[in-house]
Amino acid sequence: MDLSSLLTPMNITLIILFIAAFFFMQGKVRSDLVAICALLALVIFDILSPTEALAGFSNSVVIMMVGLFVVGAGIFRTGLAKMISSKILHLAGNNENKLFVLIMLVTASIGAFVSNTGTVAVMMPIIISMAASANINSRRYLMPLAFASSMGMFTLISTPPNLVINNALIEAGYDGLAFFSFAPIGFVALSVGIIVLFFLTKFLVTKNDTSGNKKKQGKSLIELAQEYQLQQQSYRIEVRYDSPLLSKNLKELRIATNYDVSITKIVRKVGNSRFRKNVVEEVAGPKSTILKDDILYCHGDLENIERFVSENNLFFERVNDKEPFSDFQESGIAEIFVMPNSRLINRTISEIRFREEYNVNVLGIQRQNEYKMQDIKDTKLHSGDALLIQGTWKDLANLDERQDDLVLVGQPLKEASKVTLDQKAPIAAIIMLLMILAMVFEVLPSVIAIMLAAVLMVATGCLRNVEEAYNSINWESIVLIGAMLPMATAFQNTGVDTLISGSLVGQLGDMGPYALLAGIYFCTSLLTMFISNTATAVLFTPIALKAAIGMGVSPYPFLFAVAVAASMCFASPFSTPPNALVMSAGRYSFMDYVKVGLPLQIIMGIIMIMILPLLFPF
Repeated sequence: MDLSSLLTPMNITLIILFIAAFFFMQGKVRSDLVAICALLALVIFDILSPTEALAGFSNSVVIMMVGLFVVGAGIFRTGLAKMISSKILHLAGNNENKLFVLIMLVTASIGAFVSNTGTVAVMMPIIISMAASANINSRRYLMPLAFASSMGMFTLISTPPNLVINNALIEAGYDGLAFFSFAPIGFVALSVGIIVLFFLTKFLVTKNDTSGNKKKQGKSLIELAQEYQLQQQSYRIEVRYDSPLLSKNLKELRIATNYDVSITKIVRKVGNSRFRKNVVEEVAGPKSTILKDDILYCHGDLENIERFVSENNLFFERVNDKEPFSDFQESGIAEIFVMPNSRLINRTISEIRFREEYNVNVLGIQRQNEYKMQDIKDTKLHSGDALLIQGTWKDLANLDERQDDLVLVGQPLKEASKVTLDQKAPIAAIIMLLMILAMVFEVLPSVIAIMLAAVLMVATGCLRNVEEAYNSINWESIVLIGAMLPMATAFQNTGVDTLISGSLVGQLGDMGPYALLAGIYFCTSLLTMFISNTATAVLFTPIALKAAIGMGVSPYPFLFAVAVAASMCFASPFSTPPNALVMSAGRYSFMDYVKVGLPLQIIMGIIMIMILPLLFPF
């Protein structure tokens, strides 16, 4: 058997798919780049024509996703989603169980109409603030928050897999799905999720965590400093009369670049009095000028501090555990998290010019429970990274308005639970309502209704300009969907879909449609643990459709199984952006997702296999 007989179009397609799946699971290369490379490989090996390869980018699913990102941005920008969330969540008061149920209900309800990633982003700081004010641990709520955003599949637009199966049904000549076709499934999923997670999430909070939270109102400055071990790398440096730093500002001195030392605060004497402390405190910035007898509060490695001191004729001492932040009056520290579609991803602190852009200093980076405190200026930011920042309280609070890129959650500031309702919020509400009505009553095709709503969001000022609309689109997701959709065509051209569907029917067909449904559901569910839910739905939709037709039964329950299984992946933090987003904020480990998410995923699958044929008969 020679090599040419092995490298058939079908085998080449499967090899490309397995290589792409490997890189998807590894997560070291951006998923959109992997998808584009897989698409190019299919063209190079003459499995797809250029026209077939590019057809995915003109697909109505892709266009609808673009429009939904813009509509969702308008809803969030006007404060409409945050206002609704805050009003409903306040009904819980200090009741821990009522708060849990309300978080699930509110998140699922909002996630039914807008991006689940955006839903989690706007809800996360509110929930952390409310958990702190109720003296309870937010770890119990953040994972259910992410899961509930996926369970809210009440509508056709709630998740991309819903749109994928609807498009497949229409192309195959079947009736398309109605706007609320998924509503019964959503109610079942949410009900199961609330019941199961009510008990499972209690394992996320230890007794020590609970007791600790009952004694405090969220994290204090000292606790944050201890968590990042700032006291081990914090120093107080006195500027002498003959130092070469005198009368120069920090921008021209380039201390961070030359010494990898961060100056966070400058304390300066302004007079002499034995009765009161005559000093002023300044948060260090590029324009801060160093004067004689200034006290510089610095952060860095001891070796770098000693070199900085010796080369500039300074005097230093290590500060104790509480001094670095206990006496701050005008400034403090907090944590922020990098959003999945942030423009800061894959850029370093230096490239971003973080101090100039946000008027705060970055002291440390936490990534998957690992703390990086040195050389952070050259570290590329990843989605879900936690940054420890320092600045004035006003500048820290202002970051709450930069939720396109960052979510402020480190300090339970009162600002996080307050909502300033923009004057455009009623307009955004009307646009969203009209879009939904147009889709429900089929006044316009879904893709036209969504695009019209997106244009109106910009035209009416719910978004400041067209540039903001473009920036709100998660282009990584769009390119991923557009590049993966032609994979289904490759499956058809090479017979891969016939092979897989035939294998499923051959192995499970004799056992009845329920067995085939279970096989499709759990195969989809398993793959979704390692690659994106949208990519999985794109791959399994034609397989499920062909398997159902081959068995002579209705394809509807099988395609619903693909959409549900692709969306309901809870056992991995990397399967969906919301899962990854709450990982750092909740201090979850990978095993936390396994302990809580895997049982939920299995229970959900068993129930869905029983329920789907009742809702959509074979």
